Amino acid sequence: MTTPSQIRSFGGYRELLRIAWPLIISTGSVSLMTFCDRMFLGWYSPEAFRAAVPAGILTFTMLCGFTALASYSSTFVAQYFGANEYKKCAESTMQGIWISLLSWPLILLLIPVGLFILKMSGHGAVVFEQERIYFGILMLGSLAQVLTAAISGFFSGRGDTITVMWANVLGNSINIGLDYILIFGKCGFPEKGIAGAATATVIASWTIPLIMLSIFFSKRIDRKFSTRSAWRWNALLMKKIVRYGGPSGIHLFLDLASFSLFVLLLGRQGEVSAIAGNMVLSINLFAMMPLIGLGIATSIMVGQYMGAGQPDWAERSGWMALKAGCAYIAVIAATFVLFPHFYVQMFASKSGSGVALSPEVFELCRTLLILLVGWGFMDAANFILSGALKGAGDTHFVMVFHNSVAWGFFALGELLLVLVFQVGPIVAWTWCLIYITIIGLGFGLRFKSGRWKSIDILDRRTPIEDIRIPVEH
Repeated sequence: MTTPSQIRSFGGYRELLRIAWPLIISTGSVSLMTFCDRMFLGWYSPEAFRAAVPAGILTFTMLCGFTALASYSSTFVAQYFGANEYKKCAESTMQGIWISLLSWPLILLLIPVGLFILKMSGHGAVVFEQERIYFGILMLGSLAQVLTAAISGFFSGRGDTITVMWANVLGNSINIGLDYILIFGKCGFPEKGIAGAATATVIASWTIPLIMLSIFFSKRIDRKFSTRSAWRWNALLMKKIVRYGGPSGIHLFLDLASFSLFVLLLGRQGEVSAIAGNMVLSINLFAMMPLIGLGIATSIMVGQYMGAGQPDWAERSGWMALKAGCAYIAVIAATFVLFPHFYVQMFASKSGSGVALSPEVFELCRTLLILLVGWGFMDAANFILSGALKGAGDTHFVMVFHNSVAWGFFALGELLLVLVFQVGPIVAWTWCLIYITIIGLGFGLRFKSGRWKSIDILDRRTPIEDIRIPVEH
């Protein structure tokens, strides 16, 4: 049997930090890239800035179901790796790659749907034209993002999060540089505005999967995992991934669809609401993105411990990660309250042609940043504990609970408040905070119940005792 000293040697904040810090930097680079993209567009023109957030979130909503399904292969990688079945790690990854390739034609068919949604949002003809350009270019180049979700799972699922980090940092750094060049027409390139921002994203996004694919098929990796012979379609493994990953994809799509509705409704409340809302959403994305990295790390740890037949260690990892996330939010929340002008000023126009920071915009931003304090703590529970539940295979609960609240409470309430009662932005944002609180508490209660411990996604009913979790550096 496993001794207490063995348990301590496996768990702890050291293990969490080792897996999480590269993912935090990786997701942080994504948020920094997105933040710079919107900041540059804020300098460029208010119409481009107003268009970038709703069009960008709608794009991500259209893609997220496919990316979640493709990336769920990482849970199988984690559990097979925990069980020392290395060839299955490569086979699981290849099924995710097949999913990403098959999804692209379906994504292209969603472009007219997205354009119709944007047109019906009532943001004005000038803003809609900017939204149309941004959304269309991002969707055409979307295969890279889904492919990245599939291939990165091979590395992160094994705990090799450093490879994922460097690939993302390089790709997102290229994106930031191309953003500035193509938006403003620097280094001899023509000025493209919002089209330049979208083009930069597409070009840079392809560097990430290409880097990881070259490592995946390298001789060093092939010797241990047989990656070069794992390309075949595996019907049984694909069925398992779809069985457990399908609910994860549906959950993420419906969740983001409800949030996209919230963002689109903010654009109907006037220019001040739209500009302030876009600023605060961008600030929130930048500040909260490390929680996503921490959530992925939690999912990896839970998956590896469940694969090794140690659900108690998996539970311990989840609660530790939540404590770490709340400690991070406490620091960030203090900056929201103490330094609101620092955050908001970054979007203000430097030349007079971009976004003007009026007193009305600043006051609304300051109020919304205070709301983000409570939002942040609940988001910590949301990202981290849902990641833990997904790592254990409890995707059906996550899907049913989250989406029931998202559409039965949040989306329905926002539609009534904004369209029928015509409330202001503060009430609309407060309703969103209540929704996130319900979700965070729900995931907390589910994780505490321990019902997820009996799930066996590898179809093994015999517990594996005293298996040391292998970690690759």
